[in-house]
Amino acid sequence: MATEIRVPTLGESVTEATIGKWFKKAGDAIAADEPLVELETDKVTIEVPAPAAGTLAEIAAKDGETVGVGALLGTISAGAGAKPAAKEPAKAEPAKEAARPEAVAQAAGKAGADSAQEAVEKASVIAGDTPITDRKMPPAPAAAKLLAESNVAVDQIEGTGKRGQVLKGDVLEALAKGISTPQPAPAAPAAARAPSSAGDEAREERVRMTKLRQTIARRLKEAQSTAAMLTTFNEVDMKAIMDMRTKYKDVFEKKHGVKLGFMGFFTRAIVHALKEIPAVNAEIDGADIIYKNYAHIGVAVGTEKGLVVPVVRNADQMSIAEIEKEIGRLGVAARDGKLSVADMQGGTFTISNGGVYGSLMSTPILNAPQSGILGMHKIQERPVVVGGQIVIRPMMYLALSYDHRIVDGKEAVTFLVRVKESLEDPERLVLDL
Repeated sequence: MATEIRVPTLGESVTEATIGKWFKKAGDAIAADEPLVELETDKVTIEVPAPAAGTLAEIAAKDGETVGVGALLGTISAGAGAKPAAKEPAKAEPAKEAARPEAVAQAAGKAGADSAQEAVEKASVIAGDTPITDRKMPPAPAAAKLLAESNVAVDQIEGTGKRGQVLKGDVLEALAKGISTPQPAPAAPAAARAPSSAGDEAREERVRMTKLRQTIARRLKEAQSTAAMLTTFNEVDMKAIMDMRTKYKDVFEKKHGVKLGFMGFFTRAIVHALKEIPAVNAEIDGADIIYKNYAHIGVAVGTEKGLVVPVVRNADQMSIAEIEKEIGRLGVAARDGKLSVADMQGGTFTISNGGVYGSLMSTPILNAPQSGILGMHKIQERPVVVGGQIVIRPMMYLALSYDHRIVDGKEAVTFLVRVKESLEDPERLVLDL
């Protein structure tokens, strides 16, 4: 009996994924739990393991295709080395029919109208229904209801569903950013790219952006367009931290099983500063400000597929050793493509360490809807004046980009000064000063 391979639940607000690549081809023998296919979402890349051992009989979704949660990816037949089964469209119909919006909506009837409408949205994606033409699809039922209630025009919302369909999650995200009234008609699209000369065209390569890269581009541009972003700078003398690392790194690693780096100190310094300047740990929700009485610190990590920001949750309740362990785990998971959606959600403030690549100074872009991000940079020996004398010290530039709509200049500068003070006098971190 054939075993179906289906798209797993991808996490909160994630309804579809793109087939990155298949690790096996039809006819290959596979073992249970062996990675079969890579799925790219707008947040993470995940691998789908084989639900059973046998032979990969059929691949139903090819590389590059977009599939919804629960969609059929392929089938596994019993035994090893068998020939791929012939494609039988008729057998696929019951599964597709079972996912029809009418059936799901009926099953969700007891949960109320909104739940039924959400089920219809998801089911329409799973069923793989395609419009007769390539025109933009109308908003999903729950999204249309929410648009009408909020007096928001559908043209204001960028849809993330198939063929630009606006989903309920898209509307909720837009409302969270303060959209409440119709906006002027969008400007005319940018002019088409000028064609390359015949000689240059032969040496060019056109590669479609991954789902993750498209999301990175969209979110960074949205942050620049939405927030009143400003950056303030300072510099920190890293000598005290570096001396402490040199003195205790061996005993620290022996006791805690992890190396003593800079991120633990920086995270603790940020947590202390956030307690004093809570606006930097807040976000805007329409006409309200939400102050977070906890600190989930995002740590930007560069990977081969783009920038991801896993989150150290409840960093304000963790020791430096616990922070270093968690950052180490998240860093390995990011590089190996093993981050879960839960690892990426809920951040309240972000750290970006461009110094590991040699950056001396930068202006980091906010990770919306957060109101602050701290940029760390390369440690470089420079002449500075200490006690009236010119000395050589290991210095690092710090950059705080913040949303000026919620954080005043005085608060931003004070926050950065508090981080500087904690790093230059690490005893303050121990004494909670």
